[in-house]
Amino acid sequence: MRCPFCAHDNSQVKDSRPTEDNTSIRRRRQCESCGARFTTFERVQLREVLVVKNLGDGSVARREPFDRTKIEKSVSLACRKRPVEQERIDQLITGIQRQIETMGDAEVSSKIIGEMVMDGLRQLDSVAYIRFASVYRDFSEARDFEEFASTVREVAK
Repeated sequence: MRCPFCAHDNSQVKDSRPTEDNTSIRRRRQCESCGARFTTFERVQLREVLVVKNLGDGSVARREPFDRTKIEKSVSLACRKRPVEQERIDQLITGIQRQIETMGDAEVSSKIIGEMVMDGLRQLDSVAYIRFASVYRDFSEARDFEEFASTVREVAK
């Protein structure tokens, strides 16, 4: 594993343990060159999945490997400054990833992934749900927010 501080290629694993939700392994490492310590996470990948992105202009769809970090970034942004625990966000993202990997398809539409995120955020936090929807559904006017928000009901926590 490459050291994030000095870019040396070798590091020693000092400690390994499963994460709280048992979906990954947390490894504490120490660089053999500079001695810096850092943490890595190892997750199981059940299958390689390609995400099919329709470009919307009638051109050929683009395909790219599924990237969990893209979902993490968008969900974290939607939940920013909201009273949502990081553990619940991680559970949502892991659940979406497992659903995608166990679907049995080598390709999945970005639209399906977006709907999975929308469904998860609807249960997690109504404001985060509206924030994500505003980007995902490309709201262009304040009226779009009003119409969408009027369909959202608070979910009991």
